[in-house]
Amino acid sequence: MSDKKVVVVGAGFAGLNAAKRLGNVPGIAVTVIDRENHHLFQPLLYQVAMAALSPADIAAPIRSLLHKYRNIRVLKATAQSIDPVNRKVATDVGDVPYDYLLLGCGAQHAYFGHEEWEPHAPGLKSLPQATEIRRRVLEAFEIAEREVNPEERRRYLTFIVIGGGPTGVELAGAIGEMSRFTLDRDFRSVDPRQTRVILVEAGPRILTSFDDKLASRAMRDLESLGVQVWTGARVTDVTSEGVVIGNDKIAAATVLWAAGVRAADIGRSLGVPLDPAGRVITKPDCTIEGHPEVFVIGDMSSRAGSNGRPLPGVALVAMQEGVFAADIIRKEVRSSAPVTRPAFKYVDLGQMATIGRSRAISEFRGWKLTGVRAWWFWLLVHIYRLSGFRNRLSVLVHWAWSYITFERGARLIVAKDWQSYPDKSANPENS
Repeated sequence: MSDKKVVVVGAGFAGLNAAKRLGNVPGIAVTVIDRENHHLFQPLLYQVAMAALSPADIAAPIRSLLHKYRNIRVLKATAQSIDPVNRKVATDVGDVPYDYLLLGCGAQHAYFGHEEWEPHAPGLKSLPQATEIRRRVLEAFEIAEREVNPEERRRYLTFIVIGGGPTGVELAGAIGEMSRFTLDRDFRSVDPRQTRVILVEAGPRILTSFDDKLASRAMRDLESLGVQVWTGARVTDVTSEGVVIGNDKIAAATVLWAAGVRAADIGRSLGVPLDPAGRVITKPDCTIEGHPEVFVIGDMSSRAGSNGRPLPGVALVAMQEGVFAADIIRKEVRSSAPVTRPAFKYVDLGQMATIGRSRAISEFRGWKLTGVRAWWFWLLVHIYRLSGFRNRLSVLVHWAWSYITFERGARLIVAKDWQSYPDKSANPENS
């Protein structure tokens, strides 16, 4: 009897945990498909964007994470569509057949029908986006240093973050902290402490998933770092010159987007109902209607939790769903009789957000923490979840150094151009 072919699309939190759970299980052959060669710890991605950490601190090669599992093959490819009838995944390197499919391709930023805003306001979901944000933020200070026009200097020292969720709050707090405590010693012509950071939220308050008191504490912490929090402010346009809110134009050289997400487009190829954010509406066991062999997990899935509200798009949900789906597959492969599938139950371990050095908020099973205690709790939890001992040790050392000295060791502006001798054939008139 041949092994059951299990294909895992996406090596994020959901896919990676599912693959590990299926590793070295007799009777199962696993293929992990991802367009990148690394697993990314997204909760700390903003630390790369704000020059506190380097990309290698929060990413690890997928092959090295799975090398001890002899039944797992890693395929670097882009999954393009799913054929659930013929049980095949179409990729840019050919079709991959499966007996079981675990689809966990995550989500990307949503601009609510204004994708033309992206060049002016990058989102934060990948390492290239993080390093581009880092380049834009640091470059803005460099240009302001040599700018003689006061209005232009003010524009380059204005940073707007759109979206008052955890990512937006963390980005705004990090910019405020970096400008006041890290860069203030490095410049001569401008005072980075005069930097204007604006956090824009269309809703009535920031951090809507948190308790009101915790969200209020986070707002006060942001304001102590010089961040202006604008609530009830809906952005109507984003250009290279800044943003438009209602009838007001705010000049800013750097605009960052953290206002919304939508699921990966590959879910549309399944031919099943989707929610408004493009997430696949799944059954209680994380599968789709008519295809019990297809599991949709992580940020791609939409399903209500025990409280009736949709499960949040956070790492813990994805990790638990990955393990849940893998356990069902393990039981069914091992059993000769039909297996009754349970419904997925999310174990809520709380949520947290950091606003800067020694500033954070946290909810954990009824416990609410703020300030230094919440920050240390946030630090320990994130280091524990990092993949690989090297990553944990590296992050701990870097954070300890930054905490003591206020230094940010990854303040590198890396240009996109790399050729010393550009191809002149692309512009014949310059030959």
